[in-house]
Amino acid sequence: MTTQHPIAIVGGGPAGALAGALLAAGGRDVLLFDEKLAWEKPCGGGLTHKALQQYPFLAEAGSKSNPVEHCELISPSGQRVRFHMQYPVAIFSRLALNGLLLERARRAGVDVRQERVKQIARISIDWQLVTSQREYQASYLMLAAGARNPFRPQFLSPIAPSDLMVTAGYFIPGRSSLMQIQFLKGITGYIWVFPRVDHVSAGITGKMGETSTAELRRILERWLEENGFHLDGALFYSHILPSFRTQTFETLEVCGEGWAMIGDSAGLVDPITGEGLYYAFRSADLCAGALLAGRPDEYRVLLEKEVLAELKLAARVSQRFYSGQIFGDSVLERTVFLTAQSASFRDLMSDLVAGIQGYRDLRARLYRILPSVMAKGMAGTLRRPWKSSSGRSRFATDPSAE
Repeated sequence: MTTQHPIAIVGGGPAGALAGALLAAGGRDVLLFDEKLAWEKPCGGGLTHKALQQYPFLAEAGSKSNPVEHCELISPSGQRVRFHMQYPVAIFSRLALNGLLLERARRAGVDVRQERVKQIARISIDWQLVTSQREYQASYLMLAAGARNPFRPQFLSPIAPSDLMVTAGYFIPGRSSLMQIQFLKGITGYIWVFPRVDHVSAGITGKMGETSTAELRRILERWLEENGFHLDGALFYSHILPSFRTQTFETLEVCGEGWAMIGDSAGLVDPITGEGLYYAFRSADLCAGALLAGRPDEYRVLLEKEVLAELKLAARVSQRFYSGQIFGDSVLERTVFLTAQSASFRDLMSDLVAGIQGYRDLRARLYRILPSVMAKGMAGTLRRPWKSSSGRSRFATDPSAE
């Protein structure tokens, strides 16, 4: 890798801005291009405790986020459980979060250009980037332009529709202190309500090709109305995000000679939760570290060990989580039910939401708490109202007590 020209980063979101700040702080010349810079992006904006621990400067920006300590899970049939999260989720407006990260990059010495890159070409061992204003030369290229990255086909195959999720949602004026997740029957996805500092981000996501965006929007609007949310003054949004299948992760390439992809551009999003911010930060960090060490190919190795192993497991589990059966009921129904019945399971769910419980050691923890969870679950099942096929209760009291 030559040092004749700066490192060019295309995309000024969380991944691109953090990578630029780390590289500039390490003494490298960095050009960062983004047509919009800080803008309100269509997502929940939640940062887990895991992310806040890894990057303390985000936790220190307290006034820009809403720390949420309570979560409500709702099953497809309407069962609800609320629980306190030991480690709060910091929910940012993406406008505020991106502004914070870009300002940090500028202070580190990144040359931030509000220009749209129209063309990228390889010139010998360097890169030529053409924007609406002028041409630039770069010694290394980092792509951080999201799932819709127009330059991905120059380096890798386009993301297949079966590896994408579609989202639709609203920014709703108002304040709240409760994060809500509504699981849906027959949809690989969920409805979310994330309370930000001065508004609520409420949205829905589903697998592309499974349910149309228009239908998802109708489902969301009906749910919001039934749950007391008013759309007067609300702003609608829609978006796509990666949700890679196992086989896609198995063959994923994230870098090559003189280039790398980070964040959503590389498809680094949890297929179960849709969480992408933590993986955007980690991929940026790992890639920048490899470049500063003069060993850019190590990015692939580091990412495989720390990030891809976790995401591959999530991809394998995703289908079973959303459409599988356990103990004679759907996994989604049982998840909510056991969260309501078992303190051990609530602690597990709290740690999953906080990001400190990973998938790789999840099975071992489940085995440890299984006897307690099963006992609580069985007791809770016996206490539930018995219903006839018509849905009406057949017993006024618990029949097991007779």
